[in-house]
Amino acid sequence: MSTLSIRGGVDAAGASRDIVVVDGVIAAEDVGPVDGEVLDASGLRVLPGWLDLQVNGVAGIDLTNEPDRLWEAGVALAGFGVTGFVPTVITSAPRARARALEVFAAGPPAGWVGAVPLGLHFEGPMIAGSRKGAHPEQWLRAPAPELVEGWSRADGVLMATLAPELPGVAEVIDLLVGRGVLVSVGHTAATAAQVLDALDRGARMVTHLGNAMPPIQAREPGAAGVALGDQRLTVGLIADGHHLHRATIIGYTSALGPRRTLAVTDCTAALGLPDGATRLGDQHVLVAEGAVRLADGTLAGSAAPLSQCLRELAAATGWALPDVVGTCTSVAADLLADPTRGRITAGARGDLTLVDEDLEVVATVVGGVVVHHAPGGGR
Repeated sequence: MSTLSIRGGVDAAGASRDIVVVDGVIAAEDVGPVDGEVLDASGLRVLPGWLDLQVNGVAGIDLTNEPDRLWEAGVALAGFGVTGFVPTVITSAPRARARALEVFAAGPPAGWVGAVPLGLHFEGPMIAGSRKGAHPEQWLRAPAPELVEGWSRADGVLMATLAPELPGVAEVIDLLVGRGVLVSVGHTAATAAQVLDALDRGARMVTHLGNAMPPIQAREPGAAGVALGDQRLTVGLIADGHHLHRATIIGYTSALGPRRTLAVTDCTAALGLPDGATRLGDQHVLVAEGAVRLADGTLAGSAAPLSQCLRELAAATGWALPDVVGTCTSVAADLLADPTRGRITAGARGDLTLVDEDLEVVATVVGGVVVHHAPGGGR
């Protein structure tokens, strides 16, 4: 039996909190003294493990171009407080998606510890050319049943982003929803009617609201307008200080509330690297002053950790810390219908993120194992 005791910390609401994780699972709060490893959380917030549902890469690793480095990426992400993530493969050659599925299915190498990949996100290729953003145009494809053959949650496809205005998309949405894939609306110029039809067929998410979609108009609200008003949708926001103006975040979150707001980073290989050149799939990108762009200036994902996004959300919304933290914990877990993650409750996974008062990550615990610990953080 393995035991980890986290002592002396406080939870998101500021209440004193000692936590015991036994064999990877959070024990009941009334558990008595136990032997095993002790993690000193004095002066720290002990939060549910952070979940990032849109990760293109990290630490020089591009998951579209280098899917074989998936497990290496999980190790790196733990250093940023992430305990579970959704690797994103952008619009690319079919072999990139096939290889990503093979690597995910093969599982981690022996002895591996890190942030756990929860399933793949195929962002494209069934997106609108007019709203492709940083996705390479040569790999865009029209929706078709043969294109999504083998796309199922059981086979490792957790999420798919598509544009609901494309011909043939209705049949594809029906197929994906029936296979347990979370369908997300994004990179789209769809009308409100087209988005609502996708929702009626089972789509339940919007990919990075406000980016790669038209603005709301009085008589044609489009995807953005539907996202703000339709309670069926959980809505991803990239609050990295580059993708959305703070006034936009204020407006969006005022409509969404904390239970429909999903904080995602859309982080790329640039996360953890200094400014300079790196990659997004087939393309070279440049990181400058924290923003990731193609040569023509198009935003191409982010270089932001979740801590930065949460601070921006807190500043914009004024929400209490439990609500801010919930945007990358309980909201994400609920969207994925995973009751074992996103909360600190007896029987949940022993996934925890320990931060200081500025939300800087001090330690990350995955399944009761300390997988990251900043120097001087106490232990």
